[in-house]
Amino acid sequence: MSYKVLGQSAPAATTATDIYTVPAGKSAVVSTVTICNTGGTALTYRVSVRIAGAAATAAQYVAYEASLPAYSTDLMTIGITLAGTDVITVQSSLATASFNVFGSEQSQ
Repeated sequence: MSYKVLGQSAPAATTATDIYTVPAGKSAVVSTVTICNTGGTALTYRVSVRIAGAAATAAQYVAYEASLPAYSTDLMTIGITLAGTDVITVQSSLATASFNVFGSEQSQ
């Protein structure tokens, strides 16, 4: 098991973006998701976990319209466990957000 960056994204404003998909035949432990606002205006963001890439529903959100002040960073250190083909999706109200996903992958 090796710890690494699993995904990085700076999505367009209001655009749901898949930041990490667990490869088939593997599982993953996501230790931390960081959200950084690189701009001078507060924003809101969303983070969801879609089991096996299912269509988005309200039940999948681990953060929904969370506020992030200008030039600030949020750390979500929650130890999410994921199976093959599970997807983490992110979204921000502005294009000044950057998301990073850290963790490890294991063969099943």
